[in-house]
Amino acid sequence: MRGVASLLLVLLLFSNVSKSQVVFQPLTSSIYEYIDEMANIGYIEINSVVKPYSRKLIASKLNELVAVKDTLNKRQLGELQFFLQDYNKELVQIKKEFKKRLDMFYYGDSLFAITVNPIGGGKTIVNENGYAYHRWSGAELYGSIGKHFGFSMSLRDNGISQDLYSKDFLVQEQGGNYKIVPGGDRNYEFSEVYGALTYSWDWGSTSIRKDNFTWGNNYNGANIFSGRTPTFAYLHLKLTPTKWFDFNYYHGYLVSEAIDSSATYWIDGQRRRAFFSKYIAANIFTLKPFKAINVSAGNSIIYSDQGVNPAYLIPFLFYKSVDHTYNGTGANDLGQNSQMFGDISIRTIPKTHIYATLYFDELSISNSLDKENHTNIYSGKIGIRASNLIPNTTLTFEYTRNSPWVYRHQIPQTRFSSNQYNLGHYLRDNSQETYGSISFKPLPNLFIEVSFTEILKGIDDYTVINGIAQVAGSVFMEQIDWVQKEVSLKIIYEPLNDVRIYTQYKKTDNSGLSSMYAPEIYQGNTNSFIGGVNFGF
Repeated sequence: MRGVASLLLVLLLFSNVSKSQVVFQPLTSSIYEYIDEMANIGYIEINSVVKPYSRKLIASKLNELVAVKDTLNKRQLGELQFFLQDYNKELVQIKKEFKKRLDMFYYGDSLFAITVNPIGGGKTIVNENGYAYHRWSGAELYGSIGKHFGFSMSLRDNGISQDLYSKDFLVQEQGGNYKIVPGGDRNYEFSEVYGALTYSWDWGSTSIRKDNFTWGNNYNGANIFSGRTPTFAYLHLKLTPTKWFDFNYYHGYLVSEAIDSSATYWIDGQRRRAFFSKYIAANIFTLKPFKAINVSAGNSIIYSDQGVNPAYLIPFLFYKSVDHTYNGTGANDLGQNSQMFGDISIRTIPKTHIYATLYFDELSISNSLDKENHTNIYSGKIGIRASNLIPNTTLTFEYTRNSPWVYRHQIPQTRFSSNQYNLGHYLRDNSQETYGSISFKPLPNLFIEVSFTEILKGIDDYTVINGIAQVAGSVFMEQIDWVQKEVSLKIIYEPLNDVRIYTQYKKTDNSGLSSMYAPEIYQGNTNSFIGGVNFGF
């Protein structure tokens, strides 16, 4: 990892402009919904292709809204004041100089700031199939030292009564690397730890993090990086040298869960096993040619069997060409696994967000119209959201199509996955989703949503001959394996910052040749009542 350390050192030496520190806000925070609404209406501008946002960025956007607070309606102004109780920590760091949210512990002065809060909660699910629960507890802390350094850590211990988040299930909740507790009710236990150390300056930041992230504009599942995997460690570089350009780069250490037999040995009568090392390098460039229009493009590569390659520590490269240099342009059994993607976000129409994302595993323009020989393997998403056309109401429509073989790879060590969870869209390959929702906020911090989702999943029937995937001429959902239709009514209330009470009714009807895509509690035709409370993240 000397290359990583060298890159960090260079960034520290050349980043000498004073600016507040960076701490990243968890993806589950309700602030994302509010920032999105304000951007859609046109009060602020935001590059929403990469998340999570930093608390510094969120605070600056809330500060922009303070300047136009007279144009906000009563509910929007109430939520602005609510969120400022938290994010004013980034704007005013001297204790008691602002109305502050309730924290278990908070201290802030001109040099050092720290916040500590508990994490806890649970949810229950009741329907015709029985009863299931998920409970969690833990703690989080975050803070800063001086004007450049930020840090964060959270630990959450989880227990579930049955498998709800398997890598095989077509669900959006983040997965866990859990084990079955012997005996009793066969409870599933897993823990998840997040952590980060960041260094920032006025036009960028660099960090070492164990976290999850999403790439791709969406309101019902990103299709570049979905954030569904258990967290993994990575180096992150973010640059914003001008108002019309953003850049993000990640180099991560994934979990292959593929046993390296050459590293297996016996000691004291016990077998010691080890996984193959597995890495990812990814970058995405965002240009802003006009106000409220963001155009993004990038690429990534999953690589293994060679340790950390310094070429993949260069943030701005096209990694497929790097692979051609090291491994030639031969079969997949020799090279690594590369991807390309693009995204466009348009907020020029008042109160409207139009977006589209394309992810390519393989792209061949020359035979794209040849039904028998085409090898275009992709995931595509289009969507539109209208915010406040009707006061305090949001309308959303989104369609996603994933072709056969997308996100797949025949070599386990270079699959687009970590802990065997797909890094991309939660429906994986050979599938499509149609999603629509209407949400309403009658009062500050009260969220009511009615949604409809239809999922179609094609059969998993793939052929590999002599290590070569037979992808040419693949037919999209030639045979449908599984269908799910779901109608949901969800109500969430946040009386205090990061304290949420929620209830949900959802009618789910799924059927098909495979029953492995849904947790047992949701299989078949069910009417589910879900309730819960949580504090923290």
